[in-house]
Amino acid sequence: MPLGSLFAFCNTIVLPGWFMLLFFPRGRWTRLLILTAIIPIEVSIYVFLLFRGWGTTQGGFSSLADIALLFDNPGLLLAGWVHYLAFDLIVGMWEAQEGVRRDIPQLLMVPCLLLTLGFGPVGLAIFLIVRLLYPPELDEE
Repeated sequence: MPLGSLFAFCNTIVLPGWFMLLFFPRGRWTRLLILTAIIPIEVSIYVFLLFRGWGTTQGGFSSLADIALLFDNPGLLLAGWVHYLAFDLIVGMWEAQEGVRRDIPQLLMVPCLLLTLGFGPVGLAIFLIVRLLYPPELDEE
C-alpha cells in the first residue's frame, strides 16, 4: 500500500474511537473498540513502518538535526505520525474514563478531548486542570 494511502487509512481509523469518546464515553463498546481494534491496528502499522525503515536512513534522536534526518525518510515520518495518533487516542480514552469516574459534565469533556485530538499535551493539560475541580468520590465502606 502506498504511504499516502496508509496515511489516510491511519487518520481515518482513529475517528470512530474519538467519536465514541465524544458521544458515548460511558458506552461499553467504546473502550472495547479502542483497545481491541483501533489501537492494535495502529500499533501494528507503527511497528511495521519502524522495522521497514529503521537503519535505512541517517539520523537518530540525539539532536534536532538528527531527528530531521531520520524523518526525512517518509516511512519513518509516517511512523512518527501514527505514534501520535495512537498515543493521543490512548490519552483521550484515559481522559474520558476519568471524566466518567469523576462525573465531569460531558460539556466540559468535549473541549478537552478535541484539544487532545488536535494538540495532544494542550488537551491533556486543560483536562488535568478541569479534573482538579471534580475530586473522585470516596467509596463508603
